[in-house]
Formats: sequence, structure tokens, C-alpha cells
Amino acid sequence: MNLDLDGKRAIVTGGSRGIGLAVARALAAEGVDVVIAARSAEPLEAAARAVAGETGRRVLAVPTDTGDDEQVRRLVERTVAELGGVDILVNSAATPWSAGASTDLAGTDDDLVRREVEIKVLGYLRTARAVAPHLVAQGWGRIVNISGLGARQANSIAQTIRNVSVSALTKNLADELGPHGVNVTVVHPGLTRTERLTQRLATESAKSGTPPAELERDLARNSLRRIIDAEDVAAVVTFLASPRSVAVTGDAIAAGGGVPGPIYY
Repeated sequence: MNLDLDGKRAIVTGGSRGIGLAVARALAAEGVDVVIAARSAEPLEAAARAVAGETGRRVLAVPTDTGDDEQVRRLVERTVAELGGVDILVNSAATPWSAGASTDLAGTDDDLVRREVEIKVLGYLRTARAVAPHLVAQGWGRIVNISGLGARQANSIAQTIRNVSVSALTKNLADELGPHGVNVTVVHPGLTRTERLTQRLATESAKSGTPPAELERDLARNSLRRIIDAEDVAAVVTFLASPRSVAVTGDAIAAGGGVPGPIYY
């Protein structure tokens, strides 16, 4: 299927690695010129060079902390100046869930929740707020927010709050921007094979002596019984970023290989 993405222009936050980088690569492979944003300049520049070399598209690296509204505005302004506009925003910038952080009521203090919300919720709001006027003015656009299946599990107060909040933001934006030709969706990955997971398994393997493949099999508790690759999630995001996804907006799309048991409808 031709996704009709050739010549579109996208911003991907959190684009230096993981799902964000996979999305940037997938979009560029479909003919999209991409601006990738992340806080650290060096890995960001390397990622941009790699994607540009693989796809032949224009790929720009713009160091950006989405916790800073002024930096977000400059990111969008530079995108419009250098690419001539913007059509797609993919929000993937988020601090990793803090390993060992408290998950219960007594241990969930205000600062923990603020830390979890600042980038993944408020950061997404900042980028959407800066990009939306351009999408509305041209009468077409796509915003795809990357959240997580933690939104559907009550196993951590702060983690659930941040993921559910992204869904709530998505639905509000979809209803407001829909009449202007802008679709907004949220994608919930589950456990995903990224550089971070690969390194984690390698470290655990070195400590325990258990082969990484065996550790991975123990973690694969989804319906497919295999860990989903970042590229698999990126394929879903790329469709949602395309004109072909016009019938889908305001909804959450799970991309974790299926959750055994519960029925979501």
C-alpha cells in the first residue's frame, strides 16, 4: 500500500534512539523529511546522519529539551524555516520509568509524579501546542503520541497517571483539531526490543549466566509470546501518520503483541 507520505515533513521527539529513532527511520523510508529532536546533541547528530544515509531523505538533528517551552518553540520554528512547513508530529520523548521507584500510595510522593508528568505529558502538550497552528492553517496534519500499556495496568500510581494522561491529552486534541483536518492518536507499546532492553538483557546475562535469548523468552508474556521490535511499533506509527489513517483519531492503538485475557472494546 502506498501511504501517500512522500514529501511530507515530520518532527519526531525522542528521536535519537529506541522507538523514536525507529519511527524517524520508517517515516524517512516512506519519503518524509524528518527533524529529530532529543536532549543530547552527539547521539542525535549520529542518528540523523545514519537515517539520512539509509534513506536519502533530508534528516535534521535539533537538540531540544521538551521540558523547556522556549526550546520547543524554537524546534518548530526551525523545522518550518528549513523544511518549509510541518505536517506530522510524533511525540516519543520521555524519561525512562525510574527503576526501583515506589509504586504504592505511601511511597508515591509529589516529586515522583511531577517527574513522570513533566516530559511525557507536559512535553507532549508543549510540542502539540507549538505545531498545531501550522497544521490547522494548512488544513491537514497528524499527531501521534507514544504512551505505553502501563496505562492499562494498575501496578504503579505514577506510571499509570503519566500514561493515562497522554491518552486524555490525545482525545482532547483529536476533538478540537479534527474539524481542521488534523488526526491525533496515541500508541501504547508494551515491552519493546530497543537498545536499552538489549543492554539490560546483556547485563543480566553476564551476572546470571543465563543466555539473553532465555531471559527474553521469560519476559515475553504477550499473546504472541515474543518481544515486539521497535521497528514493529514504528510501522504502526507510520500508518497513523499517513493520509491513509483518516478514519482513526482520538483512539488508543495497542502495539505490544496482545495482552492475554482482558477484552478491550
